[in-house]
Amino acid sequence: MEFIDENLAAYAENHTTAETQLLADLNRETWAKVLIPRMLSGHIQGRLLSMFSKMIRPHEILEIGTYTGYSALCLAEGLADGGVLHTIDINEELEDMVRKYIQASGLQENIKFHIGNAMDIIPQLNSYFDLVFIDADKENYSNYYDMVIERMKPGAYIIADNVLWSGKVLDENEIARDQETRALHEFNEKIQKDPRVENILVPVRDGLMVIRKR
Repeated sequence: MEFIDENLAAYAENHTTAETQLLADLNRETWAKVLIPRMLSGHIQGRLLSMFSKMIRPHEILEIGTYTGYSALCLAEGLADGGVLHTIDINEELEDMVRKYIQASGLQENIKFHIGNAMDIIPQLNSYFDLVFIDADKENYSNYYDMVIERMKPGAYIIADNVLWSGKVLDENEIARDQETRALHEFNEKIQKDPRVENILVPVRDGLMVIRKR
């Protein structure tokens, strides 16, 4: 869903720091070869994730939903010295592509790529996270949140993608009939009511819920 005029969107992109060549190559290859390429974070959102990470300077990042690795590379730009980013995806078909770009980034010692079900992998990680990015199966957003919130320090952040779901979260009929829409609406309501956090829903691309643990 586009929230602003196409010309304004182009203006914003033209006044945002450019992608690195590596990210541009990954962007192009994703659109050329991978199913549903719009799932890629892309230029504007990628620079926003990078900016958040650079402000936080996290030692431990968890990403739930790697896709082709674009957002992982953006988030890793802000890692503190010696920091680690764990990224999890269930789609083993994209593994070679993801590992190729991690290797090309020179961050292979800092990015730990896990293939499998995040519900099984997260409990195995012996980490307390400074930053979590959720961009995976929408039905489990609330479950992922419950799994990580107690493993985060006060002042740590969670960012959840796609929380506006092309505007479907405003449609009572969609909420009633579509499981993904209902799950995202319930997640947004859950965050809004959780006294452990403060939050802001940012209408960038398909909506980012930015959550800070009190």
